Amino acid sequence: MLQPKRTKYRKQQKGRMKGNAKKGYSIDFGSFALKALEETWITGRQIEAARQAIARSMKRQGKLWIRIFPDKPVTKKPAEVRMGKGKGAPELFVARVQPGRIIFELDGVPKTVAQEALRLGAQKLPIKCKFLARYDYYEVKAEK
Repeated sequence: MLQPKRTKYRKQQKGRMKGNAKKGYSIDFGSFALKALEETWITGRQIEAARQAIARSMKRQGKLWIRIFPDKPVTKKPAEVRMGKGKGAPELFVARVQPGRIIFELDGVPKTVAQEALRLGAQKLPIKCKFLARYDYYEVKAEK
């Protein structure tokens, strides 16, 4: 499961996620990408589940890049605990995702395979996503 090896501070405040992504909104590594259309927190478990679905669908050919990392700790208090007495202990780590953010990138597979793989990966995520192809991408037909 994805999480940081160490952090400067154990706990963080919730914060707000208004507006569109200010970085990570362009396809930089592969030819195909999965782009977020909503804002949310995505947990390390959700990222890993999507990664596995994509890798299995591609039959482990091609290359996959994960463009988000869960570095924000989320705290929870135990069940049936009275109010007060401070903030709870860190429970899990999440990645902040804003609209326009590229989540996964693929390369080395045909467009149809990439589209299906990213569709299966998007089903594992709690937000609406969009399939993108690089603007200068063109598929080379195999000669027989």
